[in-house]
Amino acid sequence: MGLLYSLLIGAVAGWLAGKLMKGGGFGLLFNIIIGIIGGIVGNWLFSQLSISLMDGVIGDILTGAIGASVILLIAGLFKK
Repeated sequence: MGLLYSLLIGAVAGWLAGKLMKGGGFGLLFNIIIGIIGGIVGNWLFSQLSISLMDGVIGDILTGAIGASVILLIAGLFKK
């Protein structure tokens, strides 16, 4: 169940990050990967800043989307 949860949250977070960042959508599989990695980055970033978002699914999606947006922002800097 944990893997399925991670994939589902990652897909939603990656899709949301793709919508937030112009040109950030790269297809379903890449959005899932970016969303999962974004969740890891978001958790690390928020723990470093001592920030806590909501608990539960909504908090996980927001954390993943913000982390994925950071990844897409950094990738966009190297793309130019």
